[in-house]
Amino acid sequence: MEPNNPFANQENGKTASIISYFTIIGWLIAYFGFHINNRTSLGSYQLRQTLLLHLTSMIVRYGLAFILGAVWLSTGMFSLYYLLKLVEIVFFILWIIGIIGAINGEKKPIPFLGEPAQNMFSTI
Repeated sequence: MEPNNPFANQENGKTASIISYFTIIGWLIAYFGFHINNRTSLGSYQLRQTLLLHLTSMIVRYGLAFILGAVWLSTGMFSLYYLLKLVEIVFFILWIIGIIGAINGEKKPIPFLGEPAQNMFSTI
């Protein structure tokens, strides 16, 4: 029989936190593979943040690409492409801030998304 390790649950939460930052597939693996049976406050906190980060990123990037694509086709303004790249860089910076917090095991909110995520997805 294995001795009861009080840090095993914390490590599970940290692992789920880190994995959740790697695409929406990573979020699903973290939630169903690590979090659902061994809930931790760190895991819940980071999973809420990453869910909103992934959803917002997809909606903004694909929505903006669709709108800018239509504008580009009608006007020929290729410079709108750089606006889309700027948005991608902003989401990448938010991702870096979040994953550093997850690696350090901190409950550090992602700017603009961290606090709303805690309210929106409070059941996770």
